[in-house]
Amino acid sequence: MRALLTLPDGERPSGGWPLILAIHDAFGFSDDIRRIARRFAENGYAALAPAVYDGAGAPFLCVVRTFRDLQARKGAAFERIEAARAHAAALPEIDGDRLGVTGFCMGGGFAIFFAARGGLKVCAPYYGDTPSHAEQLRDICPVVAGFGALDKQFAAQGERLERHLTELGVQHDVKIYPDVGHSYMNDFGEGAMAALMRRTPLHAGYDEEASEDSWRRMLGFFSEHL
Repeated sequence: MRALLTLPDGERPSGGWPLILAIHDAFGFSDDIRRIARRFAENGYAALAPAVYDGAGAPFLCVVRTFRDLQARKGAAFERIEAARAHAAALPEIDGDRLGVTGFCMGGGFAIFFAARGGLKVCAPYYGDTPSHAEQLRDICPVVAGFGALDKQFAAQGERLERHLTELGVQHDVKIYPDVGHSYMNDFGEGAMAALMRRTPLHAGYDEEASEDSWRRMLGFFSEHL
């Protein structure tokens, strides 16, 4: 499995850098997730972006199998994420006790359910799946999250996540942005596909203002909990 490890510039802290697992969206291991990993490094965090589709078969089949694992909340995709986490946590550059996870779209769902297994300090899911029952998040760490209100598929997931975390007494900051849709933090540029995605029920598309506010909230939350 491919994975991109991005480290901050400068002298490594004596205990190693805190690490963020950055899980890509449904479009896969792209320049966008590489950009996100670099931004974490620029802010003092090591970032590991695993190519979750790797090892899951031919191009179309790998997507089907990975989404099947996400719906089952278990399977080879979760095993690949765990393998990436374990490998990175053992590196001398990394503080294995200061680990967090973030994800976008499909990756947001993986981030939530991976963090729910315990062992992480912070979770930052964006416009991804959330569980039906609060009990499924019993072991989750503090959560900072974002969703777009125009996203007809996932906005309600953000509301549900807020309810679950409140019920469980988990520290959290969940924000639903009123004027944006899905994928508002993922910048794939403009083009025919971008225009088409804005016309779907997801109303998907990058929004600089909401994205920058999400980064501000996320980095502030990380500085407190990680």
